[in-house]
Amino acid sequence: MLPTLRATRNSWPSLVEEFFNGDIFPKFFNAETQYSLPAVNIVENKDDYRIEVAAPGLNKDDIKVNLENNVLTVSSEKEENSEEKNGEKVMRKEFSYYSFNRSFTLPLTVDAEKIRATHKDGILQIMIPKKEEAREKPSRQIKIM
Repeated sequence: MLPTLRATRNSWPSLVEEFFNGDIFPKFFNAETQYSLPAVNIVENKDDYRIEVAAPGLNKDDIKVNLENNVLTVSSEKEENSEEKNGEKVMRKEFSYYSFNRSFTLPLTVDAEKIRATHKDGILQIMIPKKEEAREKPSRQIKIM
């Protein structure tokens, strides 16, 4: 059984985005807001599950991975401010806010104590090992008595 995916967005445009296909806000405000969810790959091997989360532009300190009541949550909040000054007068000031929250309900067959995560080249990789009794056993011939 693969982990179940539940996705949420922590951005107010997401409510209206369902009705307008996400196109109206960037054009209307002429802004570069980021409110999409990162892409996720879920892979099952014989010994474990692997969740890969695309997290370009984020470093490992920007991301939180939490496990509570068999629900694995990956989240991030990042705020960036930039300001250009010309003498004492502020000529331009910009800020952006990026936030996401993705949750996965894990099967009871995983060994939650051995979950580990790595971050490299914009990809967060979470390895979720299966319990020994849940691992695939090689086939064997059973002798008929």
